[in-house]
Amino acid sequence: MNTKTRYTKGIFFLCAMFLLLTTGCVRKHRSFSAAEINLLPQPNEVILSENSFGLTEGMAIAFSDAEVNKVAHKLGKDLKAKTGVQVKVSDSENGAIAFKLVTDMEGEAYLLEVTPKNITISASSSAGFFYGSETLKQLLTKDTEESPWLVPSITIKDAPRFGWRAYMLDESRYFHGADFVKQLLDQMASLKMNVFHWHLTDDAGWRVEIKKYPKLTEIGSSRTDSEIETWGSGKLSGKPHAGFYTQEQIKELVAYAAERQITVIPEFEIPGHSSAAIASYTWLGTAGKDIDVPVKFGRHYDNYDVTNPKVEQFVKDVLFELFELFPSEVIHIGGDEVGYEVWNESKHVQDYMKEHGIKTAADLQIQFTNKISNFIEQHERRMMGWNEIMGKNIHDDFEEKKDDVEAETALAKNVVVHFWKGDLELATSAAQEGYGIVNSLHSNTYLDYNYESISLEKAYGFDPIPEGLEPKYHQNIYGLGCQMWSEWTPTNQDVERQTFPRIAAYAEVGWTKPDNKNFESFKEALKLKQQEWDTLGINYAKVME
Repeated sequence: MNTKTRYTKGIFFLCAMFLLLTTGCVRKHRSFSAAEINLLPQPNEVILSENSFGLTEGMAIAFSDAEVNKVAHKLGKDLKAKTGVQVKVSDSENGAIAFKLVTDMEGEAYLLEVTPKNITISASSSAGFFYGSETLKQLLTKDTEESPWLVPSITIKDAPRFGWRAYMLDESRYFHGADFVKQLLDQMASLKMNVFHWHLTDDAGWRVEIKKYPKLTEIGSSRTDSEIETWGSGKLSGKPHAGFYTQEQIKELVAYAAERQITVIPEFEIPGHSSAAIASYTWLGTAGKDIDVPVKFGRHYDNYDVTNPKVEQFVKDVLFELFELFPSEVIHIGGDEVGYEVWNESKHVQDYMKEHGIKTAADLQIQFTNKISNFIEQHERRMMGWNEIMGKNIHDDFEEKKDDVEAETALAKNVVVHFWKGDLELATSAAQEGYGIVNSLHSNTYLDYNYESISLEKAYGFDPIPEGLEPKYHQNIYGLGCQMWSEWTPTNQDVERQTFPRIAAYAEVGWTKPDNKNFESFKEALKLKQQEWDTLGINYAKVME
């Protein structure tokens, strides 16, 4: 071999290595058809091109901004876990996969550009980079054992329809544990859901450690038995139930969620659904009677005594500790299904109402709610509550509420109204009045309902914006939540069956513009997701078989 030949081959080898390490393998790979692109949720703009990008050992993920650091490293770990291919992560501008910080995108938007040579994810926030990474992971394809992992040459420009895309887990009825919560958070993140609504206190159990009031978990986190099967069955499990999260566990889970761009919203129920707290500290109740944590689910007689300054201070003390645990802007205070009987029968409550010119128990609830809302606002947070906090009677099916006079007191305007029941006109009028609305209409979003009541297709067809609401008020509809109430789902497998696959439908409702939605395409993408759930052992309902 002559010197010139050796020199030429050496230059070729060095160039090839440079391209391999900096821009990825440029060997020509196969092209993909549109039918092979199945993403959940469906992006807004997709342009498919010829050829594809091949993932190779040692290629680099590059980022040039500290805000992207965690996202880049997580992508590297995820690629290794899914493909076995080890990639490097470096704070430079050169890499086969590059994160590009831009200023002309909003919030969670991203631009994913894949060519045979490189992959670029552009965004203006860590959330945008994260969602671009999640889309990239979904695009990874391996044809055979010998073939490389491929990403189709594609351009995806994407952004969510709504800023609030929530899943709620009720752990008051049954405690499910940190590992299960992490699995849910992982699945939410892969589906681009961004709010984990955590129902931690109710009649059936108190699940969050509050250091100033230790009996809340010493007593309130345990019950001697549990009603089973369905409402009014008259049957009990014969087994005690207990469990709660320490503050350290809460902090760990909040941080775990934050790494996945998920905000954790705690729910601390006031003034009703408070039996577990009253069982812990009798003085919190209105009736002044010692009670146990109930073993039957549903509404119970006693409420917090909102006329007692000591109870008001308790609520504020709990909120102080929740502020420390949860950095979320919003704190949920429940406020639903409050039975007014105990207040109407209490002499000291009636005396208080007369002294303060409060006409009805509904007005008393709103007055207290507004007081707590003001306290929350003073601490740079915002209150959220179920739509009963507006003072409208939505419970004609409750005997004691049939003749209730609706409240005259107006709810504070800074409150987020979580609509779940009643005429949709209530949500429409609230949006027109300037309230922020999260639409969780129970007949369309309650995951404890069976698949005959809410089919996968019905879940997919839900629109959080009430029909007829003028476009100028659409900005007041923040988004939606799907709710996993757990009275009749005592095991993690039960919760999985009710949650999956409908959670994927709600994810697409929250992310994808209506014009880009297609139920048949959604089902094709869902088949790939179900393969992942099979691998993880998630007990999803087999509703597409």
